[in-house]
Amino acid sequence: MVSTLAPVLQSRHIAHPIPGPRSRHLHEQRSSEVTSAFGAALPVFIERAEGGILLDVDGNRIIDFASGIAVTSVGATNTFVQARVAAQLDRFTHTCFMVTEYEGFTEVCRWLNAHTPGTFDKRSALFSTGAEAVENAIKIARAATGRPNVLVFDEAYHGRSLLTMAMTAKENPYKMGFGPFPEQIFRAPNAAPLRWPTGPENACAEALAAVEAILAAHGPETFAAMVIEPIQGEGGFLVPADGFLTGLRRIADEHEIIFVIDEIQAGMGRTGRLFASEHEGVVADLFITAKALAGGLPLSAVTGRTALMNAVHTGGLGGTYAGNPLSCAAALGVFEAFEDGSLLANARVIETIARAHLEPLLDSVAVVAEVRGRGAMLAIEFADPLTLTPRADVAKAVAAACHADGLLVLVCGTFGNVIRLLPPLVIGTDLLEDGLRVLTTAIKQQNGVA
Repeated sequence: MVSTLAPVLQSRHIAHPIPGPRSRHLHEQRSSEVTSAFGAALPVFIERAEGGILLDVDGNRIIDFASGIAVTSVGATNTFVQARVAAQLDRFTHTCFMVTEYEGFTEVCRWLNAHTPGTFDKRSALFSTGAEAVENAIKIARAATGRPNVLVFDEAYHGRSLLTMAMTAKENPYKMGFGPFPEQIFRAPNAAPLRWPTGPENACAEALAAVEAILAAHGPETFAAMVIEPIQGEGGFLVPADGFLTGLRRIADEHEIIFVIDEIQAGMGRTGRLFASEHEGVVADLFITAKALAGGLPLSAVTGRTALMNAVHTGGLGGTYAGNPLSCAAALGVFEAFEDGSLLANARVIETIARAHLEPLLDSVAVVAEVRGRGAMLAIEFADPLTLTPRADVAKAVAAACHADGLLVLVCGTFGNVIRLLPPLVIGTDLLEDGLRVLTTAIKQQNGVA
């Protein structure tokens, strides 16, 4: 597919103060038509997106360090994705795979079965959203084990549906006012080194001991699944202490609990490997993917051991839009984009460049408590240097300064004190460097550092 549009210049440009007049007008219209329950990190309206740039309706070119929350990892106008979707659009948009079948669904499952970690025989199921896939993973685990309980972790984020809200840790804005929630969800501490009470060196062993204690208290034979993100996303891009994931795998095996890895945000090349759990050498029984899986179209998946995936009765899984043909075509384009290895290499280059800019802040800016992450999934946490009291005010001010200067960043973390960086893997080096200069300048200026 060849675009008839002129390329979007890959440089930051402020034509009007952000948000510009046209965006402000459209936002007023939005406010009169759309529920206020939907927020907006940056109230600008986008006309086009290409490479690492978002072009808004006022002519501002904004550097994209968000990728639609880790969705457009291969770029918002990837030619492989566009070509596949355009070809499918000519054929048909929908039939429902449970009514009449189509090859794209099977081809996506085949790729996932071959590429997700684990050499055992696998099957996959496709859905639409990450939360939907998480819920179906729990259904599969319960069907396979006959057990009700699910173990999740502090700082977890698994979605906005009723069950996944129960699994998610953060109260505001995700759970506040929406209860009661489903029962049978138990929460264990995550081995996050920075804030571990007895020091980072104890995080792994003590967190694993806490997991064992929770299982013992409620009966390990009652737990169907243990669900964890290999790098926690909304919780603050928390990388677990070395050995924690492998320890969980051991515990799950010991008690015949289904080990579920949620790679919705960390997967599909974001960390410099196809899947973030590969960094730990850990293999899940059930593996959840979404977000970047279809390059901007809604698609999610559960992939796992055949005996588990086939434990559900025929008709027990599905959904009207599950594995929509256009989304499957987009996913096949994403897989094609990863074939030559350049995107994974780019993710690793992004980390190297970003750390060179960000890590010196640890010594020069007192409230920068930690720079962490892997590949193009990085974060800066702000906290009081003596007490580690979270500084959400700093994160908010830094984000606002970046937005005004043409750089889109997102705030996350249980306490709202973390800036997360999710640039598209296709971002150019010059543009990445410019965005990082904007970010580091904002951090220094907001904290009185020359």
